[in-house]
Amino acid sequence: MTKTTVPLENPDSEAYLGVERSLSGRRWYGRGGDERLALTLSQRLGLPEVIGRLLAARGIGIEEADSFLSPTLKNSLPDPSSFKDMDKAAARLALAVTNGEKIGIFGDYDVDGATSSALLNRFFTALGVPPRIYIPDRMKEGYGPNAAALLRLKSEGVGLVITVDCGATAHEPLQAAADAGLDIVVCDHHVGEPRLPPAVAVVNPNRFDEETPHRNLAAVGVAFLLAVATNRALRQQGWFAAQGRAEPNLLQWLDIVALGTVCDVVALTGVNRALVAQGLTVLRQRRNAGLVALSDIAGVKETPDAFHLGYILGPRVNAGGRVGEAGMGSRLLACDDPGEAGQLAGQLHAFNDERRAIEALVLEEAIAQVEAGGAACDHLVFAAGEGWHAGVIGIVAARLKERYNRPACVVAIENGVGKGSGRSMPGIALGDIVIAARQAGLLMNGGGHAMAAGFTGEAGRMEELRAFLAARIRDGAGEGRLVPTMGMDGALDVLGATPELVQTVARLGPFGAGNSEPRFVISPARIAKADLVGEHHVRVILTGPSGGRLKAIAFRCAETEMGQAMLTHAGRFFHLAGHLRLDNWQGREGVQLVIDDVAILS
Repeated sequence: MTKTTVPLENPDSEAYLGVERSLSGRRWYGRGGDERLALTLSQRLGLPEVIGRLLAARGIGIEEADSFLSPTLKNSLPDPSSFKDMDKAAARLALAVTNGEKIGIFGDYDVDGATSSALLNRFFTALGVPPRIYIPDRMKEGYGPNAAALLRLKSEGVGLVITVDCGATAHEPLQAAADAGLDIVVCDHHVGEPRLPPAVAVVNPNRFDEETPHRNLAAVGVAFLLAVATNRALRQQGWFAAQGRAEPNLLQWLDIVALGTVCDVVALTGVNRALVAQGLTVLRQRRNAGLVALSDIAGVKETPDAFHLGYILGPRVNAGGRVGEAGMGSRLLACDDPGEAGQLAGQLHAFNDERRAIEALVLEEAIAQVEAGGAACDHLVFAAGEGWHAGVIGIVAARLKERYNRPACVVAIENGVGKGSGRSMPGIALGDIVIAARQAGLLMNGGGHAMAAGFTGEAGRMEELRAFLAARIRDGAGEGRLVPTMGMDGALDVLGATPELVQTVARLGPFGAGNSEPRFVISPARIAKADLVGEHHVRVILTGPSGGRLKAIAFRCAETEMGQAMLTHAGRFFHLAGHLRLDNWQGREGVQLVIDDVAILS
């Protein structure tokens, strides 16, 4: 959901439709935009009026509109050499390819790490030097490079290791590797520190001294640029001609890049928007055996978009690192054999079911702890538990953030050590705060980016850590109590929610962080029918004063105030906010509203 935070005593604008507090506790605001710009966009570019308004609300002007609506890599992809250390990294990798060195790739266990590892695996394999992939075990090794693993790679004959989606602050492990004669290239996107880790090259748009405007790249986007730079270095050296080898088509792997970019929830603007848009085109061609098998077993029948990447395919790729074999997601994405891909996809699908069951148990205990007393404050939700599965704490933190409208941290404690994961809200750079806690001696390890962070620390210091994080969040947010808000793009009658509108709005995709899917309010609407679906979802049929019927569903809300209000609607009128999706049932094209929030019409 798109949320920002504002102090209660200083709201930014009038509440949309007068909703100061919805049934989920949010203040609604209109995204608005310059009306004259909206009209100009519509008229000059021949766009439907609704598209003009939505573009204006997103700050898109006349000059940017064409590139926004039709993003291309030709116009958006930066020169890789503009990043610090990129040419150094490419030169070292080109030398390794030329000399036939054994290359290792040390990747993180999440989707961004899996896609980065799979992308570089495919790239180097196409060059005739298949790399050794190493994905650490989340439970046993934790996040990031560790000395034991790097030295193991060295003992296997690896002379060069690329760390992907990790390594930016791994000073001690990388020093141990350097002392052993192992060359390291860091390919990361997490927030760095003034002191760089010891490496041949550190390619990171978020390193402390980097000046690039492309700081919101996911690690897989950085890995793609690294592949582009290395490919160019080999071409300039005449290696392809000397080998009689054709250059690999890097664009064929953009489906992998799109998956990692969407799942790491980086802003889908600029180069990220182009990478995802072009990646979805590749995905729809069903070239990657692993993604084809995963889509089929997950039941994806419609044309895939960013929603399917983020909510259907991504969680299954992630499941291997959370509750199964850490490297399984990377193996699936690099797999070309349909039989093997089907087997891996089936295992990941089963692991995802297991992950959901574990997540539900940990979430239940975390909520009980928070509501039992003292674990939540005005600015932070913090929960820690013995025996909690470290593989699901990030998801649980996200659920707590949604439930309590606060940044949230969840810690799994085992053998006196706490492994934590946090999720933040716009305006609160949680990764920076966690790094500050590590620098203050409260953590053994920790880092991240603005919206998410991970850390490891002594179990006995968790309360001290909680107080530190809460104080820093409070300082960043101001003294006022944070009030969650939700942006609205317009209001519709039930009859206005048409397939034609949904198809028109889709022109603004791909949707995600930084380009949120338009949210409309169906108002006024009565609930003609409401029932439970599964254990926690509420399904309703809406009617409007002018007639018409609209299907709608609200996920994971049956026990909330919002869910109960819909189930016991008693003929009242409601405002219902959410996203409109096409609903093709039994060959009939219709529309369904996926409900984000509800307010009772006063």
